[in-house]
Amino acid sequence: MYKKVHIRLTLLCAGITTVIMIIMSLCYLYVSEKGLYRNQFQSFKNDMNTITTNLEQQSVISMEWLSKMEAQGNYLFFVLDNGVPFLYNQLNDSDETSSKKLLLEECLDTYNNRFAIDPSIQTSPSYVSYHFEYEFTSLSTDTKYFASVICMGKTSSSLEIIVLSSMKALEHQIREQRLRFILIDIAAILLLTVFSWIFTGRLLKPIIENQQKQVQFVASASHELRTPLAVILSAAECCKTAPAEKQEGFLKIIRQEGLRVSALVNDMLTLSQSDNQRFSVQVKPIELDTLLMNSYETFEPLARDKAITLSIRLPEDGLPLCPADPERISQVLSILLHNAVSYTPEHGHITLSLSHKKAHDKDFFYLSVQDNGIGISNEDKRKVFDRFYRAEKSRSTKGHFGLGLSIAYEIVKTHGGNITVTDTPGGGSTFTVFLSA
Repeated sequence: MYKKVHIRLTLLCAGITTVIMIIMSLCYLYVSEKGLYRNQFQSFKNDMNTITTNLEQQSVISMEWLSKMEAQGNYLFFVLDNGVPFLYNQLNDSDETSSKKLLLEECLDTYNNRFAIDPSIQTSPSYVSYHFEYEFTSLSTDTKYFASVICMGKTSSSLEIIVLSSMKALEHQIREQRLRFILIDIAAILLLTVFSWIFTGRLLKPIIENQQKQVQFVASASHELRTPLAVILSAAECCKTAPAEKQEGFLKIIRQEGLRVSALVNDMLTLSQSDNQRFSVQVKPIELDTLLMNSYETFEPLARDKAITLSIRLPEDGLPLCPADPERISQVLSILLHNAVSYTPEHGHITLSLSHKKAHDKDFFYLSVQDNGIGISNEDKRKVFDRFYRAEKSRSTKGHFGLGLSIAYEIVKTHGGNITVTDTPGGGSTFTVFLSA
């Protein structure tokens, strides 16, 4: 399911970005090509102004001058003297002359269709010159041109010079620019697709992990509930047919297993509240040394019954108050002490300690529970705060569902602190809770 979602999110992310990129590219190309065309046409008009000025200053138009101008500007000149083609345009071979003649006719037709020649040229007593620039497409050569018609004359004669500039170079430049953008867009689309795949994968990763944890949580909870419920059902079935003197034993079993189920459900509700960010914490200034003494007095009889020495180590100097929820911190200490008592063998030793440091105008408190029990392997240390996780050595221990340390972790995290586990020198484990004020 998540693979399909991953693919769809990748296509959606890459598709939207690609569409935006293509639209922006098309807009840029449109503006750029318009600018190239406008600049080229303006440059052509400026050249025509220069050519017209030069013509006005000349009394004779030589073939050498025309050839020079054609070579310099890559132009094509047609000269009409009173409507008759100038000899310059008839010196080439017949095929080229025919082609140029056809091109000249197309150019003049376009000119006559767009502009009306000023009749004052025929009657003006003074020398008159003017020119028009326009664009036309030759049907015979399938080529676009910038064209200029320069009209010069007196009352008795007229001279028309048609100048053509092929737009092939401009079209080639535009095609190259479009090709570059196509290649860039293709490369960008591929990179965007790869990036989208990685990006959406990272977005989905915590969701997938959370879903896997939920599945594992439900499976583990079902497994933990199944055993006490099976015992309860079995004891209830035996209780129906057992004599009166044995029924009390079965009822005791039912009660014990019912308490186990209740404890498990309460733990799961606590973690559920943490997941939904409805974890209730009533923070107020508390004395941590007093809190540790209370926890010590609570667990000292339990440790003594198992022939375990429980000691406490507190700072000699007075401690500042720590902002925390006393009930929740007591719950954390109870979890750590209960685990230590459960997994420490007889004649073992457990130390409950508190220390304080001050740095950068902040108070740091360290609460630790140290035992010389069975210890925790390095692999288990990375998973010990996961829900329903228990080391192999303790899986058969009743009353431990693998949720206690998860609850402790959530409580400490809600307080803005941290909890770690390290090896005790000589064997065992040390759990340390870091709180700050």
